[in-house]
Amino acid sequence: MRLPDPQRSRIVLIGAGSYSDPKLPDLAAVRRTINDLADLFTDPFHGLVPAGHCTVLLDDGDLRSIGQRLHTAVQEAEDLLLVYYAGHGLVAGRRHDLYLALPDSAFETPWFSSLEYDKLRGAVLDSRAAAKIIILDCCFSGRVVTDSMAGGDDDRLNRLEVEGTYVLTSAQRDQVALSLPGEDHTAFSGRLIRLLREGVAGGPELLTVDDLYRRLAATMTAEGLPVPLNRGTRTAGLTALGVNRAYAATAERELRRRRVSAVSQGTLGDWKGASDTLCALLDEAVRVLGPEHAETLLGRQSHAHSLGGAGDPAEAARLLRLLLVDQNGVLGPEHEDTLRTRQFLAVNLGEAGDREEAVAMLRVLLADRSRVLGVEHAHTLRTRHMLARNLTLSGAADEAAALLRQLVAERERVLGPDHPHTRRARADLAALGDDEARG
Repeated sequence: MRLPDPQRSRIVLIGAGSYSDPKLPDLAAVRRTINDLADLFTDPFHGLVPAGHCTVLLDDGDLRSIGQRLHTAVQEAEDLLLVYYAGHGLVAGRRHDLYLALPDSAFETPWFSSLEYDKLRGAVLDSRAAAKIIILDCCFSGRVVTDSMAGGDDDRLNRLEVEGTYVLTSAQRDQVALSLPGEDHTAFSGRLIRLLREGVAGGPELLTVDDLYRRLAATMTAEGLPVPLNRGTRTAGLTALGVNRAYAATAERELRRRRVSAVSQGTLGDWKGASDTLCALLDEAVRVLGPEHAETLLGRQSHAHSLGGAGDPAEAARLLRLLLVDQNGVLGPEHEDTLRTRQFLAVNLGEAGDREEAVAMLRVLLADRSRVLGVEHAHTLRTRHMLARNLTLSGAADEAAALLRQLVAERERVLGPDHPHTRRARADLAALGDDEARG
């Protein structure tokens, strides 16, 4: 299961909420419904297609224009073709054919001024798209009461099927597909929009059209609303229409646990294994949580740093520089994750042989962490230690010794004289030949 290829997919959203025929009441919720669906389907991360591949036909009564733009989408779609209609549905003629009402449709003679479903069906049949989905939020019986739309039965729905296509409708016979007072959307589309926005707790990573249908049927039955119908052929029902946003909340905790475990694996000596694991976790985080999610950014940080531990500090520094740009923009320069990336970058630069830049970065970071976190914060003390080590390796022994004396005193006061971090600082000071440290 996968999301459709956004570059090879097309969406057409048709909505009619304003009507000139007094027998067709206006449907105020349709405009909001179509616009919100467009926003969802073109969302940069959770959506299906870029904005340029989503055609919105709202209150457009020109059949020629609708037909041409629909034809263009049909011809361009290769992976997914999704056509969505919201408005009044009219049933007329000896065969009780379905017509999708447009702003200038006539209630009594819809065949002259409405979009005939058979023509829509024929256009969709011409598509070479691997998956073709039609969603109809309208009536089938032709019975219209105020701002409600009446439904059709299963036998009539059979004529709506398109080979290789999934058809989802909003109501059954003798039921009304309501636009409920106080709701921004039609009842059916509003609940579909909510599913796409909020996801399904305990559901799969991706929501297929079948998943959405089953959830809609259960929800609308429980609320005493018209129950939707569906028909599908081949495997069209397995087409994913969105990322399950509720899944992401659960996945975030699991991804964090696995990332922390992988980092521990590295600190115990297996940086190569940790790096491989963190790389896979990062791919999953980008897919499930998005590239700018805090856990994804931490995943990038952990993966890059693990590369340094595995023996490639130059590549680690390159990735950390890129991450730092994104963290400054998303989290801000004083966020602790951003500050930690600066320290990791400096450490890897030093390991890659650029001690001068590493020292310069750590000097500024020490001042920033002292100001933001406080001079005795554990992270501030860690930066002081990293600066001293890099100064030692660059030949500035006197300055390094001064920093280490201060660090030993602070760690003895904050952590105690026998803490491992205190002993490590004292050992580094002794290595410089400091008599005070030896004593």
